[in-house]
Amino acid sequence: MKKFGLLLAGGIAAMILLSTIGPMVGLLVSLVLLYFIFKQFLKAESTGGKIGLGIIGFIVLIASIHNAPAIIGVAAAYVLYLVYKKWNEKKHTTVKEENDQFVNFEKQWNELKNY
Repeated sequence: MKKFGLLLAGGIAAMILLSTIGPMVGLLVSLVLLYFIFKQFLKAESTGGKIGLGIIGFIVLIASIHNAPAIIGVAAAYVLYLVYKKWNEKKHTTVKEENDQFVNFEKQWNELKNY
């Protein structure tokens, strides 16, 4: 039953991730553009250049805000990662050692043979 819940959550997260790939790419491109515009803004010495880069930067900032659904896609990717990690998790089993002298002898004998 636990695997079914993980499969269901993973399926929903995968569908959300696939539906938000476009906004995610748009957000990535606009943030990269905004970074380079900001770097050029800091390098610009003239007031006209700074005003022009500020206007272009504002337009790109509005474009990046327009791609806000990409944040939901990033959250879906994180949920998909958690589901993958939980799916591949190994169960911890405890081995109860018996106090039987013959079982302990066999175990010690196998350990000595491996050396």
